[in-house]
Amino acid sequence: MCKKTILLVDDEETILKSVSNYLKKNGYDVTTAASGEEAIKKLRTTPFDLTITDLAMVGVSGLDVLREIKKNNSTCCVFILTGYGNMESAIDALRSGADDYLLKPCDVEELVLKIKRCLEKQEALNRIKIYENILPICMYCKNIRDDTGVEPGKGKWMSVEEYLHRKSGTTISHGCCHKCYNNVLAKEIY
Repeated sequence: MCKKTILLVDDEETILKSVSNYLKKNGYDVTTAASGEEAIKKLRTTPFDLTITDLAMVGVSGLDVLREIKKNNSTCCVFILTGYGNMESAIDALRSGADDYLLKPCDVEELVLKIKRCLEKQEALNRIKIYENILPICMYCKNIRDDTGVEPGKGKWMSVEEYLHRKSGTTISHGCCHKCYNNVLAKEIY
């Protein structure tokens, strides 16, 4: 299994080094950025599983980094880490899609636990997305279940022809492929 990737963004070098080292010791692949601008450049070229960003930075803030991430990669988890927390900034962060909001100095063991939980949730949601994109076909009669607009698993079962007609307006004409034709012809001869 490949290591989960984390982008750590903070304009304080001591935070970058200490938190980065601790996360690496806990098995994460950590990339650091010393500013919001640097973080956005890295995010545009490299996908990350999680970003931990300081809130208050000169220039591009942690909220700006968060919004950029959610605009381009909605599955990336984002934690806001700040020494200047208040209710208004916490609400802004959570409304913008932050997965967590932590005050500095944070307990690194608690941080690792929160990261683990968040990445497990992310993995579960990714699995659900994969299953949502599978078209259910009956293994016996080959009917298709159309779950469009209903709870998955509650859709109407219909023939392939009906399904294609509803989805694309296509009218089906029956024919016979060469393989089936040859099989049928071989059975008639013998």
